[in-house]
Amino acid sequence: MVDNEAIYDMCKKNLDISRPSFANLNNLIAQVVSSVTASLRFDGSLNVDLNEFQTNLVPYPRIHFPLVSYAPILSKNKAYHEANSVSEITNACFEPGNQMVKCDPRTGKYMATCLLYRGDVVTRDVQTAVAQVKNKKTVQMVDWCPTGFKIGICYEPPTATPTSQLTSVKRAVCMLSNTTAIADAWKRIDRKFDLMYAKRAFVHWYVGEGMEEGEFTEAREDLAALERDYIEVGADSYADEEF
Repeated sequence: MVDNEAIYDMCKKNLDISRPSFANLNNLIAQVVSSVTASLRFDGSLNVDLNEFQTNLVPYPRIHFPLVSYAPILSKNKAYHEANSVSEITNACFEPGNQMVKCDPRTGKYMATCLLYRGDVVTRDVQTAVAQVKNKKTVQMVDWCPTGFKIGICYEPPTATPTSQLTSVKRAVCMLSNTTAIADAWKRIDRKFDLMYAKRAFVHWYVGEGMEEGEFTEAREDLAALERDYIEVGADSYADEEF
């Protein structure tokens, strides 16, 4: 999942683009897609294929909306001031400013996390970085899956296109994570939908194309049920047990 608002903020804050264009947004999205599919195209010490993403990230059929993060996101002016160690880019992925959906992961719990590294990365540094992340109080895992980290390492470094504001770096990481915090995105959609549907705004266009008004209500109820599913998944499994 990607969120236009989040990517606009990345372009403004990280790349110093005052008025991002669709080309700027697409460059960031392309970097993520390239990182996800890099293991299919290049060699690495720990390659992860697309089937493994699904197996490791989706604990339940309805909980299948991964949160995407990418680091480093640097303009060419800032590239010379950043070290971009494995530890730094790993920690950056858990910060809201590097995530492509507008939500605060510190308020939710992670069910599974897949870290896809590219470039000059060795396994030892990755293990150290992941251990540091696990010790952070702001990164919480659900109690029924406390070690949910999947690692991929590809030796080919990321490449920036000539027209991109992104700079070329020696190493980068793309994170796909399944977190209950993404329910914040559903809440925003629900709120905006409720405001417009209360006034029946734009409904006539859909009805004119053959939809029925009842379908809007069903869709709203389904999204509310999805919100509840994420809340239940994030609840501690031992909270309701009787001792």
